[in-house]
Amino acid sequence: MSTSPYRFYSVKSGFEEIVGLLHPVVAEWFRRRFKDLTPPQAYGIKPIVNGENTLISAPTGSGKTLACFLTILNDLIKMGVEGKLEDRVYCVYVSPLRSLNNDIRKNLSQPLDEIRKIAEDKGYDFPDIRIHVRTGDTKTSERSRMLKKPPHILITTPESLSIILVAPKFRSFLKEVQWAVVDEIHELCSSKRGAHLSLSLERLRGFSGRDFQRIGLSATIHPLEKVAAYLVGYEDGSPRQCTIVDVHASKKFELKVVSPHYDLVHTPAEELSRRMYKLINDIIKRNRTTLIFTNTRSSTERVVYHLKKLRPKSVLNEDEYAAHHSSLSREVRLDVEDKLKKGRLKAVVTSTSLELGIDIGYIDCVVQIGSPKSVTRAIQRVGRSGHSLEAVSKGVFIPMERDDLVEVLVMSKAAEAGKLDEVYIPENPLDVLAQHIVGMSIEKKWSIQEAYNLVKRSYNFRNLSLDDFTIVLRYLSGYYRQLEGYKVYGKIWLDEEDGVFGRRGNLVRVIYMTNTGTIPDMAMVKVFTKDNKPVGNIEEEFFERLSPGDIFLLGGRPYRCIKSRLMKLIVEPAEGEKPTVPQWFSEMLPLSYDLANMIDEFRIRELQTILFGKKEDRIRHYMDYFKIDRETATALYEYLRVTAEYFNNIGVLPYLRKGSLIVENYIDESDRQIIIFHSLVGRRVNDVLSRAFAVAASNLLGSVSVQISVGDNGFLLILPPKYRVDPDRIIKSVNSSNLYSLAESSIEKTEMLKHRFRHVAVRSFMILRNYKGHEVMVSKLQLNSEHILKAIRDLKNFPVMKETYREILEDAMDIKNALRFVSELESNVRTPLVCKPSRVASPIAHSLLLSSFTDVVLMEDKRALLERLHREVLATIHAAN
Repeated sequence: MSTSPYRFYSVKSGFEEIVGLLHPVVAEWFRRRFKDLTPPQAYGIKPIVNGENTLISAPTGSGKTLACFLTILNDLIKMGVEGKLEDRVYCVYVSPLRSLNNDIRKNLSQPLDEIRKIAEDKGYDFPDIRIHVRTGDTKTSERSRMLKKPPHILITTPESLSIILVAPKFRSFLKEVQWAVVDEIHELCSSKRGAHLSLSLERLRGFSGRDFQRIGLSATIHPLEKVAAYLVGYEDGSPRQCTIVDVHASKKFELKVVSPHYDLVHTPAEELSRRMYKLINDIIKRNRTTLIFTNTRSSTERVVYHLKKLRPKSVLNEDEYAAHHSSLSREVRLDVEDKLKKGRLKAVVTSTSLELGIDIGYIDCVVQIGSPKSVTRAIQRVGRSGHSLEAVSKGVFIPMERDDLVEVLVMSKAAEAGKLDEVYIPENPLDVLAQHIVGMSIEKKWSIQEAYNLVKRSYNFRNLSLDDFTIVLRYLSGYYRQLEGYKVYGKIWLDEEDGVFGRRGNLVRVIYMTNTGTIPDMAMVKVFTKDNKPVGNIEEEFFERLSPGDIFLLGGRPYRCIKSRLMKLIVEPAEGEKPTVPQWFSEMLPLSYDLANMIDEFRIRELQTILFGKKEDRIRHYMDYFKIDRETATALYEYLRVTAEYFNNIGVLPYLRKGSLIVENYIDESDRQIIIFHSLVGRRVNDVLSRAFAVAASNLLGSVSVQISVGDNGFLLILPPKYRVDPDRIIKSVNSSNLYSLAESSIEKTEMLKHRFRHVAVRSFMILRNYKGHEVMVSKLQLNSEHILKAIRDLKNFPVMKETYREILEDAMDIKNALRFVSELESNVRTPLVCKPSRVASPIAHSLLLSSFTDVVLMEDKRALLERLHREVLATIHAAN
């Protein structure tokens, strides 16, 4: 019987046991500073002392950083006292945030200063243990100092580590590195930055010629075995061993869901907003510092504005409220973080920028407006409060819509039960591979097999085929001669006959060092009318989602997309027409696949039974089960009851089962057929499904353009007026063997493909964003990439194109779970329930129909339409009774 390489450590060490492992001066410092061990220390220090690869998963503020560094500092002090401490790097610490790096440096320097004082008092000759930060911000003078006196602990980012690996002089200090610490690993592993870091660690392992100990520090994440596999990688095709320390059970959470009103349909938008701000202000009054999360940057600014206006009399100064998000300047963000640490702010409103473990001092309570869209994110956000293990983390969720209400209630129960979403880790990103092959070629001449073996040690590339590795080598060697006309030249030389490759030319090192990294340069796209009048700007992330014919709001007015060129969009006014894509779509967090499935199960279970019990009994049940007040329970009951009555009325309810896929055949007031798929599988999956089903519908109609609108809870196919198609025929047209090709063909001519191709081309060093010290403008990069895109469209198996499609379908969307969904339809695990054509849409369809109407916080127009749709449902139910 094979044993798992990942073991969960459950042996608790005592305070005296750990103190006994320390050098006398470190032991004395530890006794003076601490009375007991926190759980990460009680379980995590021993495996690290034993030299085991260790992943520690623990809440923010639980002492996991000290659990990791106590052994490292202790060993360095011991070596120093014994005169064995050399001028080289012993520990590499990597984190995704530069601000976190500076925190860590301070947090390590302070204990060292305190230990030094104890040592000097005892007459010890205390060693000079150097800790330095090296990132893109590090001054040249500082780097020169590091060459003379290298740090014993090097603090850096994934990008800077990959540059250090080819730095001719500094890399020699890494030859005998003993520890590699990856902080905020939950944030890194799920992106291309994580794949980039994974390959850097394997290159460091190859360069040093021996294993070093890997330590990962993580907040809440699932499954830990997958993250451990990412941390430690593979050796000769088998996963390396890792010890997992999971101490989340010791952290107490108090999650509350409070609806601003029992009637989320008829209550006017101003009244809902007024009640929401009253709720938030009451929470702010009761607490010292409150952290408020919204889901978009625009709503962050709006919430701060209203809170300042409506602040309670106890808050004298409006400067005690602040916003923090990624669109603000670095200086403003640092100022807010500093004021938070010093306790000078009553409330901070943020979107995603304060999710990571930056030290922001003590937060009493977290408020979430709307849904955070995943159980894991909910726990991470609420975990920012009660910044110590003993303190209870308090979170209040305020749903502003009925679907949000169901979502956060199911999510809070899942969080209580420890049911988390599965982390996504990208596999085989060929653009990241291209960067590292260039980096490796700078180090030395490689045999193809040796380099391929090294790459496959990374978790992200463990399944990489030799064919894919070879096509990347060929591309980098200038194999595609036709590209030289576009100034795309070889970066390496390749001899396939002898099976070796190496660096080509002296400029390659500079190209690598100035262009490495995975974060794309984003820009604003200018919007003009057909007669060249400027309308405004939109973000590139939003722009890449648009297709000709799509309608969106800009400056409060609707516009229809006509065409685009480079970073310019041509539109025409679309007065009186409803937008098909919300302005904030690109910012919206997608509902996770796992949480969506939990909501689907809950919703079907409730719809099956809600009409059989008494109203009061069901409301009481909800109050007890979810620990919510009567208003919130009533709002939930009314939504589910009216939905059940609607489906009962049209004869669908008796057939509703676990795995049912409800498909509505709705005819709107413009006589358009709108097919509504209630596929509760999360937005990334719906993104794939909607495109595939739209292509299938278009083919059935003879290539008629079919519009789509994608939501978290399903998607719409919108046919032009007078066209009709049987939804059953569309469903039968999509299967597991054609899903990929349908999805691929749907993105072939989109802005998304053009812009993602630019990002991948830049990462693959096909287009250089920095050449001989000069930054290239994003618009120029886009122009170059579009010329190249035309030239390579017909090249079979071209790695940059292959990676563009992979990134869109696997990273931005979720083709894997979409394939699973279609396979379940084929095998009858999921059964479609297609409703008869109707001019009345079900209550659960309303949010999908409205999702593209206006912003979630400014809901006036939306609410009028919502009320009308709701009246139609009630009229249908009453007519049947």
